[in-house]
Amino acid sequence: MRATGQISHQRAEAARAERQVRHAEAVIDLDAVEANTRLLRRAAAGAALMAVVKADGYGHGAAPVARAALAGGADMLGVATLPEAVALRGAGIVAPLAAWLWTPGEDLRAAIAAGVQVGVPSLDHLAAVCSAADVAPAGPDSSAGRVPVHVKVDTGLGRNGVMPGDLPALLDAVAAAERAGTVEMRGIMSHLACADVPGDPSIDVQVRGFKDAIDAAEAAGLNPRWRHLGNTAVALDVPGARFNLVRCGIGLYGLSPFADRAGLRPAMTLHASVALVKRVPAGQGVGYGFTYRTAHESTLALVPLGYGDGIPRSAGNVGQVWLGGKRRTIAGRVAMDQVVVDCGDDDIRVGEDVVIFGSGDDGEPTADDWAGYCDTINYEIVTRIASRVPRRYVGSGAPAVGDAAASAPESGAEGSAQ
Repeated sequence: MRATGQISHQRAEAARAERQVRHAEAVIDLDAVEANTRLLRRAAAGAALMAVVKADGYGHGAAPVARAALAGGADMLGVATLPEAVALRGAGIVAPLAAWLWTPGEDLRAAIAAGVQVGVPSLDHLAAVCSAADVAPAGPDSSAGRVPVHVKVDTGLGRNGVMPGDLPALLDAVAAAERAGTVEMRGIMSHLACADVPGDPSIDVQVRGFKDAIDAAEAAGLNPRWRHLGNTAVALDVPGARFNLVRCGIGLYGLSPFADRAGLRPAMTLHASVALVKRVPAGQGVGYGFTYRTAHESTLALVPLGYGDGIPRSAGNVGQVWLGGKRRTIAGRVAMDQVVVDCGDDDIRVGEDVVIFGSGDDGEPTADDWAGYCDTINYEIVTRIASRVPRRYVGSGAPAVGDAAASAPESGAEGSAQ
């Protein structure tokens, strides 16, 4: 048993010599993103693939992920907001690109000039596009100077999109704007509510509603090239909802909407280094509120990641990390900047690597495990990792050291090759 929590200067120097100690980092495997894209492309069985890189590539870095997905065969890119789309253009991404969540009154000029394909879920949105088109130059993806739009239909999700009863009026207005040379209806789209629930009856209902919307568009004299309803779950398991384009988000990052990973490779591994080790007596309270006390004399390891970095506060006393060759449970509450792990009598050293989550190949927890700890979904676990956690990119598509624009145009995350 160790008599003290002091780590000698010599031991700390030896640990630093063995590996570069980093406060914390998220390592992003771009080869995994590329491989996942190829897998989803094959699974979609002939449908084109839109790689969804919204929310800074689900926390992985929008521009690096976009490049890896395009290398893996993605046909186009999708984001939620107009600033996300413009940032990708600023990072040098020239592939076809759509954005579908915006508010009339936003400045559309930069997006139009950048050739972004714009989602239109209402007459107000269409009017805003037409007004902006009068003052903004047409982008590189336009056809004869017309702004490419995707009409967004609500087929039952009750969220963004035009209701079926209001669809004919919107389609007539789009057709008139096409004839006037202002817009081109490039696509028609909707979102499924329960694609990740195999056999859910709402899927068939929404598919029928989407087919009705396509029929209505054609009856209005419109012929959208892209018809897209489905996501990763559809690409993997719902062939009847694929139409001619699937929007794949979570699968790009190696996470599945189903219990089975389906051959996908997780792309993010979240690391930290032990910042402090100390020996404490039995009954020592740990963290705010003393929701944990040591059962015996024990070694505590301080891990410098907290809810300010994206670790869910609800993970206190349940979330596990990989440290010293085994899973260990967080002791006490998650603080803004740190958590504590009770390591018993194990010999844990300052600078030692801690894996919060990764692929699970070596026994470490996965994002799916963390979703279970926190009663959420794997999407949220990776997306919430904060911008103050540096990203380090590995794989054949990794950006060069110091290439900030290629690494993460929105989060400011760091990028380096390995």
